[in-house]
Amino acid sequence: MKEVIITGNDLTLEEVAKVCREDIRVRLSEEAKEKVLVSRKIVEDLIAEGKVVYGVTTGFGKFCDTVISADECKKLQRNLIISHAVGAGAAFPREVARGIMLLRINNLAKGYSGIRLETIHTMIDMLNKGVTPIIPEKGSLGASGDLVPLAHMVLPMIGMGKAEYKGVEYFGAEAMGKAGISVVELSAKEGLALINGTQAMTAVGALTVYDALNIVKTSDIAVSLSFEAHNGIVDALDHRLHDVRPHKGQMDSARIILDLLEGSKNTTKQGEIRVQDAYSLRCTPQVHGASKDAINYVKEKVEIEINSVTDNPIIFPDNNEGISGGNFHGQPMALAFDFLCIALSELGNISERRIERMVNSALSGLSSFLIEKGGVNSGYMIVQYAAASLVSENKILSHPASVDSIPSSANQEDHVSMGTIAARKSKTILEHVRRILAMELMCACQAIDLRGDKGMGKGTKEAYKLVREMVPMLTEDRPLYDDIEKCDAIIKDASIVKRVEDIVGEIKF
Repeated sequence: MKEVIITGNDLTLEEVAKVCREDIRVRLSEEAKEKVLVSRKIVEDLIAEGKVVYGVTTGFGKFCDTVISADECKKLQRNLIISHAVGAGAAFPREVARGIMLLRINNLAKGYSGIRLETIHTMIDMLNKGVTPIIPEKGSLGASGDLVPLAHMVLPMIGMGKAEYKGVEYFGAEAMGKAGISVVELSAKEGLALINGTQAMTAVGALTVYDALNIVKTSDIAVSLSFEAHNGIVDALDHRLHDVRPHKGQMDSARIILDLLEGSKNTTKQGEIRVQDAYSLRCTPQVHGASKDAINYVKEKVEIEINSVTDNPIIFPDNNEGISGGNFHGQPMALAFDFLCIALSELGNISERRIERMVNSALSGLSSFLIEKGGVNSGYMIVQYAAASLVSENKILSHPASVDSIPSSANQEDHVSMGTIAARKSKTILEHVRRILAMELMCACQAIDLRGDKGMGKGTKEAYKLVREMVPMLTEDRPLYDDIEKCDAIIKDASIVKRVEDIVGEIKF
């Protein structure tokens, strides 16, 4: 992928990840340029005709009934940005800030916002030349869109705020100057067109759901190793069980785990060792599958949102009209990202239970805490503690943000989504789940070594080999945080998924 062409209509999750993480260049399509020019002409005509249009010839929020003269339109837009840039907390990661810019460009490219073409090109130059606004992650209510973070996004464009360039943080004007990009003077409607939308929450959520697709695959790999470690009963994966309850994710999970275990001599049939496994093994298709279905739902909603118009007012070229509405309201994303929080948390919950069954000798039949010389050695005892801590924190973070609302702007904006909080929570939960899965990978490989490998499945064998390339068998205590970090890394960069997919084919769900 050499560049991404921005049309406003067909941006994909993969393209978002490439631009945000690999600095792939972007370019505006010719059709998008024409649409932008047409909508800008309508804004200029509305001003010339003295029409009353929210945010163009009026104030904002509670001040929507205050008419602004044509002479003050530029000052109105500049003041909008500097007054709304009141963010708090740490800055969003660079990849998220780039995502916010990219999604805003794609929104504006649809030609319903009335912004000038040169202003969009300034944002594109910032993306392509690596000028990244410093955007505090807290302060958005998720309606009227992500006003606060988007205002911080705009500050360097007008020579204010802060931005990162080539790894160094500068004041906005200095960063723009070093990159050879001219700052802009915002004209009528432009300040509002830049900050009235859902791009902060959607950028965070889009990258999180993109990573969640990898996490789900890793979850199936991890439980497959746990099946090997526990001499798991594969009858529970029989497609006939799942065909009579045909949830897609459930059927996919059973099929995928069976594919990974194909050829295993460690797994068993019911009655050979025991009749049933515990739920954390036996019910994995149902639990992982439900999370798969939820994550696919969120993916669908995100793909709609990244190609939608979310500002206000919206300029309609067909009848030269600007209509004020509520497309900036983040509720569709807020509910989706709360759902994502729950779906990811459950992957962590059941993984931690599988860890407990491996380290607990009363349940596993193996050495306590997966170490042969226990007592002087603690083995994996505290690994389970750490997993339990992350699981518990995820439960707190899974409390929905979207059911909360605090009125703002003197009760003019009396219901808000808190969608950005939901998106930020989902990102934190995903990071926790990734670490829990790293712990399960380690414990499962240790348990396989202790029980004695009779022959692993074609997929699980490759996963085991990669883990063992990173982390040797534990024979006496050593600092385990480094082992966890190594396993976390092979999940994060998807190398464990790629390694397995090279053998079994793409893991599809």
